Amino acid sequence: MYTKVTMKKIIFKKNINDAETKKDSEVKLTNFKKKEEESDFIFTESTVLDALKNVMDPELPVSIVDLGLIYSVQTEDNNISIKMTLTTPGCSMGNAISKQAENVLYALGAKNVIIEIIWDPPWNPNMMSDEAKSKLGM
Repeated sequence: MYTKVTMKKIIFKKNINDAETKKDSEVKLTNFKKKEEESDFIFTESTVLDALKNVMDPELPVSIVDLGLIYSVQTEDNNISIKMTLTTPGCSMGNAISKQAENVLYALGAKNVIIEIIWDPPWNPNMMSDEAKSKLGM
C-alpha cells in the first residue's frame, strides 16, 4: 500500500515596484511550511517507510524502500533519523535521493530529518522486495 504525498510548492515572490528590490536581484523564499498545529500526520517507522515509497531511484523505476536502501528509521516528536545506503559507493545520485527523501518528509510536517548514508552492510540485489525484483525482471 502506498501513501499519497502531496508536495508543497515553493513560491518565490518579488515585488517589482519596490525600489530596494529593483536594485537587488535577490528573490526571497516565502514561508511554505505548515504550522505545527495544522499537521495531523503521525510519524512512525511504518508511515515514514510508506512516504518514502514515493522516492524513486532516478536510474531505476523502483522506490528506495523496495530497493532495500533504507536500513533503519527512528522517529520522535516529528524528528526523523534515517540510516540508508546506496546501490554503489560511487552513486552520483546519492545527494538527489537523500534530498528527495527529506523533501517528502518535510512536506508531511517533519521538524528535522537526518539522513545518514552508511555502507555496512553493503547493499546487494537480495535486499530488494519481491515487487522490485519483479519490476526489474529478476
